[in-house]
Amino acid sequence: MPIFAVHYSYSEATVPGRDTYRPEHRAWLGDHLAAGTLLSSGPFADGSGALLVFQTEDADALSALLADDPFAREKLIDHVAVLEWVPVLGAFAS
Repeated sequence: MPIFAVHYSYSEATVPGRDTYRPEHRAWLGDHLAAGTLLSSGPFADGSGALLVFQTEDADALSALLADDPFAREKLIDHVAVLEWVPVLGAFAS
């Protein structure tokens, strides 16, 4: 299955909403980690966004999955960039 690097970009304007919905967002992430679709995730240290690494059947499946993120549902993500990623070394290499 392909692996996708997902980059979320945030702005200062969404901080209050993200603070409110962070528990629900993290529960959503936890569910996907338990299911094996989320491999890793975390915010950037400067607060500008986050990196999420997913493994799904294809890009369409990933798009459907991301639409269910509480941050996406509440329009708290300013920009989403998705790239299929092929790890050759390290924890995610096959």
